[in-house]
Amino acid sequence: MSGARTRVLLGSPIHQKPAILEQFLNSLLRLRLNHIELHFYFIDDNQDEASSRLLQQFAGSGREVFLQTSGFHDAYIRDDTTHFWNSNLVWKVAAFKNLMIRRADAFGYDYLFLIDSDLILHPDTLLHLLATDKDIISEVFWTQWQPGAIMQPQVWVHDEYNQWEVLPGEQLSREEINHRFHAFLQKLQQPGVYEVGGLGACTLISSRAIASGVSYDRVRNISYWGEDRHFCIRAAALGIPLFVDTHYPALHLYRDSDLQKVAEFVQAEEADAGNQAVKAPPGEADDAPADKRALDGAAQWDALWSKAEAQRRLSKEPLAPGGDGSAAEPPDRNPAAGGEADAASGADAEALAADAEVEAAAGKAIDGAGGEAARRPKLTLTMVVKNEGKRFLRQVLQEHRQYIDEAVIIDDGSTDDTAEICREVLQGIPLHLVRNDVSRFNHESELRKQQWEAVVQTGPEWILSLDADEMFESGFRSEVDSLLRTDNCDLFCFRLYDFWNDNHYREDMYWRSHQSYRPFLVRYREDFNYLWNDLPQHSGRLPENVFELSHQLSNLRLKHLGWSKPEYRLEKYLRYMTLDPDGQYGWKEQYLSILDPHPHLVPWSE
Repeated sequence: MSGARTRVLLGSPIHQKPAILEQFLNSLLRLRLNHIELHFYFIDDNQDEASSRLLQQFAGSGREVFLQTSGFHDAYIRDDTTHFWNSNLVWKVAAFKNLMIRRADAFGYDYLFLIDSDLILHPDTLLHLLATDKDIISEVFWTQWQPGAIMQPQVWVHDEYNQWEVLPGEQLSREEINHRFHAFLQKLQQPGVYEVGGLGACTLISSRAIASGVSYDRVRNISYWGEDRHFCIRAAALGIPLFVDTHYPALHLYRDSDLQKVAEFVQAEEADAGNQAVKAPPGEADDAPADKRALDGAAQWDALWSKAEAQRRLSKEPLAPGGDGSAAEPPDRNPAAGGEADAASGADAEALAADAEVEAAAGKAIDGAGGEAARRPKLTLTMVVKNEGKRFLRQVLQEHRQYIDEAVIIDDGSTDDTAEICREVLQGIPLHLVRNDVSRFNHESELRKQQWEAVVQTGPEWILSLDADEMFESGFRSEVDSLLRTDNCDLFCFRLYDFWNDNHYREDMYWRSHQSYRPFLVRYREDFNYLWNDLPQHSGRLPENVFELSHQLSNLRLKHLGWSKPEYRLEKYLRYMTLDPDGQYGWKEQYLSILDPHPHLVPWSE
């Protein structure tokens, strides 16, 4: 790098609607620069004069901006369904990007940052990408390319846009492709830096890569569509690996309707602003500042979850050691008259089905008296518990019983009074308590499947999947009815806050689960084929493909109490280091951070 400051040229070919362009430019102004000398290179390819005026205003505000008119007047058609490209448009944009590469090279910039004009960046994005010290790296963002489709990242593993691992000559079944596809999406929900086969649209390129010959020129002997693919193939041929960072996902304004997501995204940025310095991912940059507070923007504007688990953001929950080790953070959850079905691990299916029939009959009676509108859909709470008697079980069940209609609880080998507490606190509420004499937690996916099947046998309408140390803020009681009566949504996602004591939650680069939205409340649909992840740890508490259902984000918050006492943190640390010592299924650096004696804590308020 040259001198004490890192010189970066930010380049963007721009053919954009004014409303989206204004948000893009505003996000550039919010970038935190510290030691960065940032210059801009915009190519104005707009048809809308209002967009051109926005660029002129930006250039005339005292910043180092090189603004060039493209000289083209061709149309680029997009609507709220998709964007329409042709070959001429693709290679025109490729030529624009090559101009930017040449300018970065000629003027001796340390890096070129190429970014599409429909992205909104987190303020720490550029600082963080530089700290990774990669020659080519993109910041991830997630997009629903077609209405009703799942969210997908803009990066891929191989070929044109294949998002699953495959070895040369390997023949994969449809089922195996689906499994690997969701595994890739899940991985990108975890904060980190990952090598990929293709990337684009938000890419930092070093002067070393530029000197090696990277470009967007067409590779003549391949037929793949899109200039980014040709750039990536050429880079790979030059021996330059490609990486994606997932600490600061950008917001993609792919449709005009996505503009409504900007306010919440920016609000989250502002709450984060100015409090912490940026730190590179563990092991990526030794000279980076000491702390970073990451914002998982993808989850802020659509549940990936879409992602992920887009989701994954998308088919499963991202990881971070949580209450019971499920990938929920990134981890981390009068008896006879009430219809209790107390069972061993081979649960009595007939008894559960009979209880479901009783519930259905009761529902019909209510409907007959007051009509369908009078009956709130049934809410079934489900949990996996083990030796929770001296922890938070009583507290959270006392809260949950105020709004649930039924409970299905798997007692995974408790040796204390956990089961008795469940019966006592939920007295008068139908309780299906299934006991495992031998714990199944060492293979969590099997345990989660057992839990799901036990719930399904009760004829659920809405399923609320929580751990024994999780409870909603008090406002949930008054809001849950409106969620359950929603017609156009089958899945609600919430933020989970990791409490480090009674009144504070933890927030730093390893602990930011509350900056993501994850699925906890799902409507059961008999016509939907639910699929499960088979990972032995962090497999997800809900089926991995739930984000294929219509889903929404809720501003209601979940409190995760499982980390709130030092003895519990030590116990969980030892458990993770025993079950996953190499971080194969989770995030090892986060495991190690559990015992940090001076974490950054934020006061909780309702």
